[in-house]
Amino acid sequence: MPAKSKAQQKAAGAALSAKRGGQKVSDLQGASQSMYKSMNEKQLDDLASTKRKGKPDHATKSG
Repeated sequence: MPAKSKAQQKAAGAALSAKRGGQKVSDLQGASQSMYKSMNEKQLDDLASTKRKGKPDHATKSG
């Protein structure tokens, strides 16, 4: 599942870093903390490895 925005990719990268022990879990906030709790390492890797070119800074909410 590719990231829909640069912000989502960045949050997934932070959560992935915490999963792998490179960052403290207590340092995570917001979306990255939620992703850490609800996703496995493979899912986070898929989101974090998405190409950034052409992605918006933030995804728009669809109604």
